[in-house]
Amino acid sequence: MSMKKNYVVETIRKTQMLELLASGQRLDGRTPEQHRPITLKVGVIQKANGSASVTLGNSEVLAGVKVATGTPFPDTPDKGLLVVNAEILPLSSPYAEPGPPSEDAIELARVVDRGIRESEMVDLTKLCLIPGKTVYTVFVDVNVMNVDGNLFDAMSYAVVAALRSAKMKKFIVKDDKVEATDEMVPIPVEKIPVSVTLARIGESLVVDPNAEEEGAMDMRITITTDDEGNVCASQKGEAAGITPEHVLQAADTSIMVGKEIRKTIIEATK
Repeated sequence: MSMKKNYVVETIRKTQMLELLASGQRLDGRTPEQHRPITLKVGVIQKANGSASVTLGNSEVLAGVKVATGTPFPDTPDKGLLVVNAEILPLSSPYAEPGPPSEDAIELARVVDRGIRESEMVDLTKLCLIPGKTVYTVFVDVNVMNVDGNLFDAMSYAVVAALRSAKMKKFIVKDDKVEATDEMVPIPVEKIPVSVTLARIGESLVVDPNAEEEGAMDMRITITTDDEGNVCASQKGEAAGITPEHVLQAADTSIMVGKEIRKTIIEATK
C-alpha cells in the first residue's frame, strides 16, 4: 500500500540498500531472490465455506470464502461468479484509514483477482446450474491485519489456499428449479496460481519487498504463474519504467520462486 515517505530517511536507507545489493545482500539479510518465511493455515473461520490466514514476514492477511447462488453475467451465461474483495483494516498500519475501500485496497483486490481468474484456477463452467439463470457465486473477502510490505503475494496465497480448502453445498436442478442438498462438495479447483512480486531498487530486482524496501523502490512488478510455469497475469506499479531485460528476469524469477511457494500451499491444503 502507499505509504507517506520521509525523503531524508528514505534516501539514506536507499543508499544502504544499493550498497548491499551490489554484493547480493539486503538489509534484512536475505538474498535478492529470497522471500520471507510463510505461515499458512486453513479452516480458521468456522462459519465460512473456506478460509485461510497467511503471514508473510510480518504482513498478515485473513481470507474467507462464501458460496451462494445468483444470476450470471449477461456475457457469460454459462459461468459462475468469482469475486475477490479486500479491506485494509485501520489497525493494520498507521497509514490505513477507516471508510470506503481505498485505492490501495481496490488495486490489491483487482491484481489478485486477475491472477486467479486468468490462471483459470476455478472452472467457472462447473459452477453453472441453469445457463443464463442460476449459477454458484463465490465471494472471497480478505482482511489485511498487519502491513509490512508485499500485500499482493500475501493476499494471493490466502485466497488460493482458502479456495483450495473450501466446501460448498451441492445444489441440484429439478423441473428447472434449483434445490439444495445436504451434501458438501469442493469448489472445482483446477490449478494453483502463485503470485510473486519483485521490486526494483536501483538496477536490482528483489523478491518479496518488505515495507522498508517498498518505501525505497523505484518500481514493482507482480507476476502470477500456474502449475506448468506459464505466466498468467502481470501488473506493474509505481511511476518508474522497466526494461525488457528486467521483465524477462522477473518472469524467470517468478517461475523459480513460484515452484517453491506452490509446495507450501499444497502442503497446507492437502
